[in-house]
Amino acid sequence: MLFNSYEFIFIFLPITLLVYFTLAKCKWPKLATVSLVVASLAFYSYWDIRYLPLLLGSIVFNHTLGSYIEKARNKRLLVIAVLTNLSLLGYFKYTGFFIRTFNDIAGASVFVPEIILPLGISFFTFTQIAYLVDAYRGETQTYSLLTYSLFVTVFPHLIAGPILYHKDMVPQFSQLRRFVFSHKNMALGISMFAIGLFKKVLIADTLAPGVKLVFDNADKVSVIEAWAGALGYTLQLYFDFSGYSEMAIGLGLMFNLNLPINFNSPYKALSIIDFWRRWHITLSAFLKNYLYIPLGGNKAGEANRTKNLLITMLLGGFWHGAGWTFIVWGGLHGIYLVINHAWRKQNIRLPNSLAWLITFLCVVIAWVFFRANTMQEAMALLSSMAGRNGLVLPPALGDFIPSLKGQGIPLRPYLFNAGEMLLIPVLLLLCVRAKNTRELMAGFRPSWKWFVFVLLILTASLYSFAHVSEFLYFQF
Repeated sequence: MLFNSYEFIFIFLPITLLVYFTLAKCKWPKLATVSLVVASLAFYSYWDIRYLPLLLGSIVFNHTLGSYIEKARNKRLLVIAVLTNLSLLGYFKYTGFFIRTFNDIAGASVFVPEIILPLGISFFTFTQIAYLVDAYRGETQTYSLLTYSLFVTVFPHLIAGPILYHKDMVPQFSQLRRFVFSHKNMALGISMFAIGLFKKVLIADTLAPGVKLVFDNADKVSVIEAWAGALGYTLQLYFDFSGYSEMAIGLGLMFNLNLPINFNSPYKALSIIDFWRRWHITLSAFLKNYLYIPLGGNKAGEANRTKNLLITMLLGGFWHGAGWTFIVWGGLHGIYLVINHAWRKQNIRLPNSLAWLITFLCVVIAWVFFRANTMQEAMALLSSMAGRNGLVLPPALGDFIPSLKGQGIPLRPYLFNAGEMLLIPVLLLLCVRAKNTRELMAGFRPSWKWFVFVLLILTASLYSFAHVSEFLYFQF
């Protein structure tokens, strides 16, 4: 079930809230918790009920082994549990990739099965691996199966994150105020949800068609079209994923739950190190605490830190998708981080504007690989961005400079219309200069003006539900 659907907004969410707070008001907190778990499982099953046993089996398996690991601190049991989780993820996500790679290298023709990737498997797998490692470290307590199930399945995060950590979430489940309806939390939650929905439906989805046309014709587009496509995707991904994360936070607040912040104005970053402190924060924390540091982190010299950074980012890229483009994306960010750390050692400070420009251009170039369907498509678009197909202005601008008017590609007069072209620099300026949603909502006080604003953007978003539009991170 999609957050940006009529079924979710007008049926699922109101019924879930009504049942939950009715049971809580009747002083049946355990039943209220059960209702939220059942609702979350129904939310997951709506996409394909065949994968419900997979989710339930994963929960029971990890809860059981986590309890044993917590008591025995048995490293072998931890390794078995983690490898089982990774094997399950690997089967669904990477079987086809490995077989296709083998076929390409060996010239073989091994059959590639069509395996459907269960929604959210990357997120609920990482959430549970973090729990298992923390159990081994002695950082968990004995959680009931009900509490653990809510921790893993709570529907705002289930499909596309953020990645949850037990120490942040489980203590909230036992707080009595969670079962008391809060007008302030409801107003704040609806506001966050409305802003996130607006970002997804009216910004990200508006950019999507032009971006698709550019990437589908990466070898034909001119330099302006190529940059418009790359920058368009840079903004589309941000507003799509940050929109989802804000909707998830808003939904959590409606149930008096505080989900972690996942974005903090990443396109304001003045270095790649700073970028990864701001982008997909819960994933960055996972990669650091459960991969980079266990590998050795920055101990044992610069060579080891370089190796660990590269391994961490390559695996982080591979987690995002089963393809060489994602591996290259992760590898690029690994190289960026290595260079960034080496530069910091020189104690040379760049002007903020230059530091921002270098960082942003590096991010945009890496996003080309992240979005491209193949390496050939990525390289073709980068070549177009470098001017391989020349400078061709859109007809409206070409009239002023006839020598640069050109013909463009035959799909339509110009890949982005005038409104979309204007939208890109405006959105970029907002990302770089304006306050983010979290900053705007600091010190939130409900008012009639705010109510009208939220009602307007919510209405505009609902009116724009023209077709099913999945969130980009669903595929990861």
